[in-house]
Amino acid sequence: MKIIACYSNKGGVGKTATSVNLAYALAARGKRVLLCDLDPQGASGFYFRVKPSKKLTEADFFEDVEKFTKAIRGSDYDNLDILPANMTFRDFDVFLSRMRNSRSRLKKALKAVKGDYDVIVLDCPPNISTLSENVFRAADAVLVPVIPTTLSQRTFEQLLDFFHDHDLPVKKLHGFFSMVQGVKTLHGETIEALRAAHPKRFLTAQVPFASDIERMGVHRAPVMATAPGSAASHAYQALCDEFMARVEE
Repeated sequence: MKIIACYSNKGGVGKTATSVNLAYALAARGKRVLLCDLDPQGASGFYFRVKPSKKLTEADFFEDVEKFTKAIRGSDYDNLDILPANMTFRDFDVFLSRMRNSRSRLKKALKAVKGDYDVIVLDCPPNISTLSENVFRAADAVLVPVIPTTLSQRTFEQLLDFFHDHDLPVKKLHGFFSMVQGVKTLHGETIEALRAAHPKRFLTAQVPFASDIERMGVHRAPVMATAPGSAASHAYQALCDEFMARVEE
């Protein structure tokens, strides 16, 4: 079983849209996929029309295997299940800080479904915290959407520094450029600068800024399902192919 995290320490970069479409693309390949939403806003579940289990508390998530597995919901798509978030997930960091071996608790919790899925995709909240360190340690790979702007460049470099400072393997980090607008000179310059500075950390696939992706909230479905012929859909497919080729090496 592979654990893949879609993470950014900056909000509004297309993290959840990437998680949703990556999970969909992997399920379409025949992989048994669990999309686990760790963000208390619950956007991944919303996109799949899945209501959260209000009975699943932060304690249950980490300590009660039966309640954890019962909270998993099926989606409208073959091979794809969802563990939706609820607002109690906002207390994950407080709960983890009180636990022994807190940095490995997420990996232990996910082992409960190891035999049921080929891939777990984690949609993560946008912060660096005890939970995110759990994510970094549990994940086989971390997919990082980066808008090609100065602030996103800064947050990506902060993430690299965090990995170095905490003896985490930087090779887990796989950045890609999200919400790209080719007409913007700054986008082109930032992409060029980041690729030059971190040649091994960025995928070649890019996801454009596209109205089809914005309409996911209206359709409540992956853009790969609602607009399979769109540029956005092709971009997510290319991203999935390239990223998984790296993960499965």
